[in-house]
Amino acid sequence: MKLRDIGIVYRKEMKDTLRDRRALISMILVPILIMPLLTIGLGALTAEILGRAMEEIPKVMILGGDDSPNISAELRAAPDIRVVPASADYAQEIEDKRIRAAVEIPPGFDTALAAGIPSTVTVYDYAGDLKSGLAADRLRKLFRDLGDRTVHQRLQAQHLPDSLIHPIEVKEQNAASPEKTMGQIIGIVPYIVILLCLTGAIYPAIDLTAGEKERGTMETILTSPVARTDLVFGKFLTVLTASLATAFLAVVSMGVSFGIGRELLLSAIAPDQAASFALSINPGSVAAVFVMVLPLAVLFSAALLALALCAKSYKEAQSYLQPLTIVIVVPGVVSLLPGVELNARLALIPVINTSLVSKEILMGTYHWHYIALIFVSSCVYAAAALFIATRLFEREDVLFRT
Repeated sequence: MKLRDIGIVYRKEMKDTLRDRRALISMILVPILIMPLLTIGLGALTAEILGRAMEEIPKVMILGGDDSPNISAELRAAPDIRVVPASADYAQEIEDKRIRAAVEIPPGFDTALAAGIPSTVTVYDYAGDLKSGLAADRLRKLFRDLGDRTVHQRLQAQHLPDSLIHPIEVKEQNAASPEKTMGQIIGIVPYIVILLCLTGAIYPAIDLTAGEKERGTMETILTSPVARTDLVFGKFLTVLTASLATAFLAVVSMGVSFGIGRELLLSAIAPDQAASFALSINPGSVAAVFVMVLPLAVLFSAALLALALCAKSYKEAQSYLQPLTIVIVVPGVVSLLPGVELNARLALIPVINTSLVSKEILMGTYHWHYIALIFVSSCVYAAAALFIATRLFEREDVLFRT
């Protein structure tokens, strides 16, 4: 192995890669834009949608209540709902979103309330629909307030304090540090960085293998006085550079986006609430996450290079590599499921292990035995993938497959 020859191949391939528009988009543009879109853009869009839904005065329907004029009048007078005439097909109207919710008043509700007899009120809504859920919440709040007022009046009539029905007050306080709280909030970020490591390496890997075959330049490269091993390592380092550049830009974009988003949030809330959002990302934790992603990037680069080499054309290589994103998505999603915690068995599964340990690192928790096990196992997998890629480059039936 000659480092000089590897360097020559690497520089040549990097120049070709930087001329490829598709590679530049996946390597530079996507990681720079995806984090602001996920943090600022998606957050602003969510806030806008939620704000509009909360401003809407929902249409609701009263079912029954003919013998209870008091509650019917209170519902019609409520400022945050609009009562529409009752209809027998109320369920269909809720499904069609012509109304947002319906409330069924049992017979004799006013009389039962005055006599202290419990009554059951049923609220119908469209489960999973935001606006229907908000309408149902407003109805539930109205009846909760009515119940509280009724209890308060009865206690006053008996000259008893309100504390009689609330003998115990439960107070909640976050015992976790701000760093751990922030780690829980941005736990999905390591998985996104891992996914970008893969996507950033796909197009360079295809172009340096199947693309060379399709252009007919593979034979020219092989006739040069460069050993096959040096040729493989030069191409591999090019793909790895693209993968790491994508991950690095994603991390930088994440930091900038988080800083901007935090400032926008602090400017929009009251000063006395600012302490609740005094959260920050530890640069040391971000660097540690990048180190843990490094062997995974090596694994991705070598595996993509080997798979793309087996293809006869650019399109065939795409058909091989694009489904690989699904293979990465599945273990990544598993690592995000509630209750999935890092252990010795999961520490040996690629992608899941790196995603879980990166989330722990961002929370300020360093399980050094798991970190060592994950780093070593990832390095072993990466070395195996690189070995396979090197062996494939030595096979003529793979290089000249037509």
